[in-house]
Amino acid sequence: MRVTGCQHRCIATLIVGLLALTGTGCVGGVMGPHGMGLHGSPPPLQPISVPPEGAVPRELQKVTLPPYVIEPPDQILIEVVLKSTTKDDNGREKETVVPLPTQAISGSFQVRIDGSVGLGFWGSLPIAGLSLEQASDAIRQHLAQNPTLKEYGTKPQNIVVIVDVLAYNSKRYYVITDGGGAGEQVYPFPLTGSETVLDAIGNINGLPPVASKRNIWVARRCPHPNHPWQILPVDWVGITQHAVTHTNYQIMPGDRVYVKAQRIVTIDTVLARVLSPVERILGVTLLGANTVNQISGRGFGFNGQ
Repeated sequence: MRVTGCQHRCIATLIVGLLALTGTGCVGGVMGPHGMGLHGSPPPLQPISVPPEGAVPRELQKVTLPPYVIEPPDQILIEVVLKSTTKDDNGREKETVVPLPTQAISGSFQVRIDGSVGLGFWGSLPIAGLSLEQASDAIRQHLAQNPTLKEYGTKPQNIVVIVDVLAYNSKRYYVITDGGGAGEQVYPFPLTGSETVLDAIGNINGLPPVASKRNIWVARRCPHPNHPWQILPVDWVGITQHAVTHTNYQIMPGDRVYVKAQRIVTIDTVLARVLSPVERILGVTLLGANTVNQISGRGFGFNGQ
């Protein structure tokens, strides 16, 4: 059976119509406190209310995060010295500090996968799950039990331990961009405690070309599977063009900033995937029909004569 160009167009139109009927869905938008779209945006089919004032930290209402908890694979700074008291020539007491004997502890240390940190000659000890102050106390007690320091008569109070974080590798947030039917890209970033949605998007050099400015949100993780999701819609136009800070939320550890693609881009990608095999089949069919017609014309003359 020979398929004409008209039939080809009719089939393509039918497929597009079916996809248009089945592809309709709810398009989310950013809603104001009273249910109206922010900055004139049309109300979505399923309204998503912005959290009220004071419910979540924002650009002008940031909160201080709790004490940092060390986890793998954080990079931490450890400095250990011994404090001693000596007398000068006039008999006055003078406090001095000296490095540890045998092997000094000074520099950057990687928290291992098992949560421990290696101190070379002085052994290793677990510090995962501890704050910086707790880690300092744990290292001090660990060194005080070492036989080498006991021989010197070193007391725990004479061991000075300084612990700080060089690289916040364990506390991250993620920016996820939708490719409009062509996959998703995930960008992890370390959290330092003051980032906002604008900072997060700025880390990926702004929105991708296919991004929808009215379909961005922050998904905040919930430790309990049966609890409702915490979705914080973002008014990108308000943040960037009007300096409205109401939805410029402060980023928390584990947050996912999701950037949805424009629906027209997604539909176009889906249509291309659906129509591509159809076009190939029709192309092969037309090629076969033309080939048969050419062979028939050469064997029996033109116009069947």
